[in-house]
Amino acid sequence: MSLVKRSSGGFWNDFPSLFNDFWTRDWFDWALGNFSETGTTVPAVNIIETRDSFEVEMAAPGMDKKDFKVELDGNLLTISSEKKDERELKEGENYTRREFSYQSFRRTFTLPKDVVDVDQIKAHYKDGILYLTIPKKEEARQKPPKMIEIA
Repeated sequence: MSLVKRSSGGFWNDFPSLFNDFWTRDWFDWALGNFSETGTTVPAVNIIETRDSFEVEMAAPGMDKKDFKVELDGNLLTISSEKKDERELKEGENYTRREFSYQSFRRTFTLPKDVVDVDQIKAHYKDGILYLTIPKKEEARQKPPKMIEIA
């Protein structure tokens, strides 16, 4: 269970927010949730399938390419990080509010079996987004429709 800080305006001032949390949460989709065990968010991911490849985009602002570990084991794609907040406060400084979350995370996705061309996977990090291009094997690519001549 994680604690959520609310304004101290009392129950009736907090009620609309509690009501919205209850109705906007997807209670039946725990496996695909975007939250860690600590209640903080983990990077959101888009996966786009094209005729030739899978395009993965992971939103991870504030990170560096060296912070990521990307691994493909069979048809399991795992993206993880163990970045820590390394900023040290100077004498006389303290946080009045701290929302940046540099937590470890691990996201695993199952790709279709025997479809990926493992030797051609490419990754780059730009403007807070990790991009992966995972090409499909030639035999797994969707072929354009073929016109069949009627004799």
